[in-house]
Amino acid sequence: MTVSGPGTPEPRLAVPGASSVEQLRKEGNELFKCGDYEGALAAYTQALGLGATPQDQAILHRNRAACHLKLEDYDKAETEASKAIEKDGGDVKALYRRSQALEKLGRLDQAVLDLQRCVSLEPKNKVFQEALRNIGGQIQEKVRYMSSTDAKVEQMFQILLDPEEKGTEKKQKASQNLVVLAREDAGAEKIFRSNGVQLLQRLLDTGETDLMLAALRTLVGICSEHQSRTVATLSVLGTKRVVSILGVENQAVSLAACHLLQVMFDALKEGVKKGFRGKEGAIIVDPARELKVLVSNLLELLTEAGVSGQGRNNALSLLIKTVPRKSPKDPSNSLTLWVIDQGLKRILEVGGSVQAPPGELAVTANSRMSASILLSKLFDDLKCDAERENFHRLCENYIRSWFEGPGLAGKLRAIQTVSCLLQGPCDAGNRALELSGVMESVIALCASEQEEEQLVAVEALIHAAGKAKRASFITANGVSLLKDLYKRSERDSIRIRALVGLCKLGSAGGTDFSMKQFAEGSTLKLAKQCRKWLCNDQIDAGTRRWAVEGLAYLTFDADVKEEFVEDEGALKALFQLSRSEERSVLFAVASALVNCTNSYDYEEPDPKMVELAKYAKQHVPEQHPKDKSSFVRARVKKLLAAGVVSAMTCMVKTENPVLTNSCRELLSRVFLALVEEVEDRGTVVAQGGGKALLPLALEGTDIGQTKAAQALAKLTITSNPEMTFPGERIYEVVRPLVSLLHLNCSGLQNFEALMALTNLAGISERLRQKILKEKAMPMIEGFVFEEHEMIRRAATECLCNLAMSKEVQDLFEAQGNDRLKLLVLYSGEDDELLRRAAAGGLAMLTSMRPSLCSRIPQVTTHWLEILQALLLSPNQELQHRGAVVVLNMVEASREIASTLMESEALEILSVLAKGEESPVTRAAAACLGKAVEYGLIQPNQGGE
Repeated sequence: MTVSGPGTPEPRLAVPGASSVEQLRKEGNELFKCGDYEGALAAYTQALGLGATPQDQAILHRNRAACHLKLEDYDKAETEASKAIEKDGGDVKALYRRSQALEKLGRLDQAVLDLQRCVSLEPKNKVFQEALRNIGGQIQEKVRYMSSTDAKVEQMFQILLDPEEKGTEKKQKASQNLVVLAREDAGAEKIFRSNGVQLLQRLLDTGETDLMLAALRTLVGICSEHQSRTVATLSVLGTKRVVSILGVENQAVSLAACHLLQVMFDALKEGVKKGFRGKEGAIIVDPARELKVLVSNLLELLTEAGVSGQGRNNALSLLIKTVPRKSPKDPSNSLTLWVIDQGLKRILEVGGSVQAPPGELAVTANSRMSASILLSKLFDDLKCDAERENFHRLCENYIRSWFEGPGLAGKLRAIQTVSCLLQGPCDAGNRALELSGVMESVIALCASEQEEEQLVAVEALIHAAGKAKRASFITANGVSLLKDLYKRSERDSIRIRALVGLCKLGSAGGTDFSMKQFAEGSTLKLAKQCRKWLCNDQIDAGTRRWAVEGLAYLTFDADVKEEFVEDEGALKALFQLSRSEERSVLFAVASALVNCTNSYDYEEPDPKMVELAKYAKQHVPEQHPKDKSSFVRARVKKLLAAGVVSAMTCMVKTENPVLTNSCRELLSRVFLALVEEVEDRGTVVAQGGGKALLPLALEGTDIGQTKAAQALAKLTITSNPEMTFPGERIYEVVRPLVSLLHLNCSGLQNFEALMALTNLAGISERLRQKILKEKAMPMIEGFVFEEHEMIRRAATECLCNLAMSKEVQDLFEAQGNDRLKLLVLYSGEDDELLRRAAAGGLAMLTSMRPSLCSRIPQVTTHWLEILQALLLSPNQELQHRGAVVVLNMVEASREIASTLMESEALEILSVLAKGEESPVTRAAAACLGKAVEYGLIQPNQGGE
């Protein structure tokens, strides 16, 4: 027996009584040959469910293994091959496929056993012999590497732990080498087995910043994607000890500890999914239990005295990333429910902390914002009314316990907790507002003589004003109360917050010009005061943030937008504040920019519906005259000149929970508005906009990702992608662009994605492979049949560029499809650009695959007319492509050449060959020369 190839399902004689199984298996084989591996997988799976014989089952399982290998799902490939081997221990193909999967999974010792078995079964098979030699070389290299690093690891630790080497360059180099070594799995394993965790613990115990950073970064390499090493590391160091490093004052150490814990969480979560199996396949301690221990320690850290504000923020950030489900499709939210039961009070304690009083937790505005975001994500992760009711009950009991306790401090904490909830799960905040005495206390404390008390009350009032539909009391009395505070207070910190409350209530009409809450000119006065405070760098960043909050609401008004973009000082101050440590300002900055660029969703009302609404005396929203496109374009130009792209790029880089998915969506909207005009795209790219768009297109809300992907498409269409996305970054662009091909996207988004992918497909084979790997081919082929001529043309151009890849050429060459026919017919369409694209694809395919030439006369009876029309085209580019196709066909087959020479093509080619020297004349002359060589025509007396 010989192996036909590592990934080719083999045919087999049909078994009587199993025709449906045999039919499905054959169907799967055809799909596999065409490159539709998922389709083939489905066919084999269906066949397995029809009561196949053990022999058939073995074949189907190994064919499924071949599909999984092609799809690069090596875990499943190993599983399927093992099932085939269970049915037939001498199945040499299944053994070979399992060895391939094991090699990709890094389990070389197991892979070599399967290959040795293959060679013993078929000693003369060269495929097996070569594979065994290759894997043997890999194993030897690994052994050499491991043995050479033994002494190095020991030497590094000796230098790092030598007290006499303190602060030396030698010590610094040793720490860097240790971190680099740990990044490779083999190096990490060597450090781990060389008693590395215990030695790293000694480095952590030194308390020296450089050594602690080196130890933490090395531990990241040891734990990365390896659950058993993660559990062992936690066992040696102690979970509480690792978590406690988060709370240190040194920000760099705290961030490094945060990164390590994130890696540990990822490894443990992967362990939960895989059923307690790590990369190395060892059975270990239940990772779900370890996960809860880690979360429990993080919750305890939130309320521990002596923990730095940065450490508390990092702990909240970890909980936000790891506790809620990533997708609603995940059936279990048990970790969220456990955190609510065990730690909700601790989270509320952070959110309800009041700054300044001694004995309070070290919190910042960022801490409280992070607590609000965590509460919101926990609440959104609940699945039923009973779970939500439990959340409400716990929150209300906590607030009531403080509010009803003795002293004013308890009431302040209760009110601050309500503010926290209003900024997070607002349903819980609205219910808390309705608790007896809460709203009355807020109003009373607004008149307090103590600034801290007044600040807490006014902020609560502002957050409640944002939920004015539920808080009817504020709707009725809020404006007069806030106006009174704004006019009479002597403290800027109070006045600025009161102004924000007025801004919130004043912007209730949104962009509707006819729904104005304040008298003419009042909104502009409020905005002017906000800009004045924003530009005053004598005021602390935490207070100036409120000025941005005010502008975020006031910029619904087009007059405010116009004045704001004209104020260079205010724009500069806004961008500087967005880069500051005051990260809670990001959402407000993004909101103001969305308003200034009009990048919110707006649909022009149907004139007929407007008339109908007027007739029915219904309110009709009106657009401000300064919100028309010409004004918006001018505002965009001014923002670009002020450096908006650089500021937004810094915002995107923020590693902070305040950069929520909603905030990402706002930034995506602004970026899309900035690249709308072709002449502005160079500025966006020059200021780092291309780099900033990639993370926005890969993470966030569906709308945000789509907007960012569309902005990427616009940049890719009109600029050189290799310069816009240098290095490896260009390959990251493919996935967002492919996402725009889905049917739920607009026709414009589909068109721009196709144009962008066409550009990428023309750059390199690696990019074409990336596009194919993202499963774009079926969607692109679907758009080739689109009714809209521009989309159809773009899809054809994209398909033709992809046809430079062998896999796509195989699809055209496969029997039983109309791909070639479609290209031939499109080459005869009236749309000249579509003809050019199709003819170009045809020219390339017939050059790369001569076998296709003989099939062109079979696909349509009009092939001669189409080729002659191309040769006669006044467009020289079309003429050249037609001449190349004819030349390829003439060279491929004497029979086809004969048919061409007996038609009008001979006369056309003769005329073209006599023209001025050009690619067309050379191709035409080559056609005639080949016909002479075949003896189909004779040269004239002049030798022509």
